[in-house]
Parts: sequence; C-alpha cells; structure tokens
Amino acid sequence: MRVLPSGDTALLVETGDLATAHRLNAAIREAALPGIIDVVPGESTVLVVTDPASCDLGRLAAHLPSLRLPDHDAVAPELLEVRVRYDGEDIAEVAELTGLTPGEVVERHATPTYTVAYLGFSPGFGYLSGLDPALHVSRRASPRTAVPAGSVAIAGPYAAIYPSRSPGGWRLLGRTEIPLWDVRRDPPSLLQPGTRIRFVPEEAR
Repeated sequence: MRVLPSGDTALLVETGDLATAHRLNAAIREAALPGIIDVVPGESTVLVVTDPASCDLGRLAAHLPSLRLPDHDAVAPELLEVRVRYDGEDIAEVAELTGLTPGEVVERHATPTYTVAYLGFSPGFGYLSGLDPALHVSRRASPRTAVPAGSVAIAGPYAAIYPSRSPGGWRLLGRTEIPLWDVRRDPPSLLQPGTRIRFVPEEAR
C-alpha cells in the first residue's frame, strides 16, 4: 500500500487491487478520522479528501497504512435486482462480435452477480465488475451523442447502467426504469462501491 499526496488537501492510496480498495474505504469510514471530507474508492486506489484546517496530511498519510482492514467491505450484503428489457440497439452487433446468438448474449449478461467496482464518468455511474468474459467487447468506434437514462450497457470488462441522459460509447443491451440518481435521496446515488447487482430479464414491449 502506497500513500501519495494529491494536491494540497488530499491523499491517494494505491492499494493494488479492487478488493483492498473497498476494504480500505470501509476502514476509513468506520474510523471516522477527524478532518476527512470524502473518501472515493477507485479500481485500485482510494482518494482521501481532507479539510486542511483540521487535518495534518503528513500525520494522516503515516496513519492510513496502519488501519485494520475488515474482512469484507461495509456495503450491505443485500442483492439489488434490476429488471431489464433486453431490446437494446447493440445486441445484434454484440452477438456478431462474440459469436453468440442474441439470446445467448442476454443469458450470459443476466446470469452473473455483479459488484459495483467504483463510480465515475457521471454522477451515479457505476462500473460493474463480474461481466462474463465472453461479452468483453470494445466500445463503439463512434460514441452516441445522447444515451437515454436507464440504458444497460457493456464495454470492456464492465457492465453499467446510465443514470442520466449523456453521451456514451458503451454497447447498449437494454433499459431499466430503476432511478439511479436522485438528489432528494441520501446519498443521491443508488449504487455505491461494493453494491451487488443481478439483472432480471423482462419481456420487451
């Protein structure tokens, strides 16, 4: 584990892997250390943002590696089921790229249990690990200028759900009605690092 300065008010902890990043995120939040404003886990890092008026970065940097990590991250173990209409524009193309039938694409996408690796790109956008390797396809050569909110997509080793309408180059497999981002909710994002997800197919309309 390596702790690096990130600007004047933050530290970037390189953990080496996703599981350790999630466990360190949980440990920092559980410790409730003074002066920490936010903790942002990534794929193999954790960004710790502080209030310089009440936190000594040097002392915090020395303390973080000594934190006892929990056996698991602190996210509740409940499984979030996301109902999906698999009528996405790119299913046929994904089938062609992978050598599968469209039905097999849906089956392989809906079978795994996914884990939110980290959030990024836009508020509430979770990168979901656990995608079947047979579905690892590249992003589109030409991104769409607007992808509807609720679009269920894949790109590389990840699956995702677009929380809001935005540009995007991921391959679209379907859509869901579940609201991922709501400013009236605390926290606004339904997904958090460590959240477990299963996609449940429903009949296309």
